[in-house]
Amino acid sequence: MIQVTMKIQGMACSMCEAHINDVIRKVVPDAKKVKSSHSKGESSFVTEEKPDMKSLEQAIEDTGYQVTSVSAAPYEKKKFGLF
Repeated sequence: MIQVTMKIQGMACSMCEAHINDVIRKVVPDAKKVKSSHSKGESSFVTEEKPDMKSLEQAIEDTGYQVTSVSAAPYEKKKFGLF
């Protein structure tokens, strides 16, 4: 699993977050845990394989937002335990 985090400029409200989340789900159909924060200017999601970043960035920018950075890192499910 891979966690993708993007810094995005132009989000101003929860509707902007919803627009970005919709674009992510459309471009990356197997995306899970899709979330965006206009206050942080950030969106993230988890996927099985690294997506086509160029297509994703272009789709977001076509919606009117600006992607300033993208990072992808291995995702490890958080484990719950007593210690």
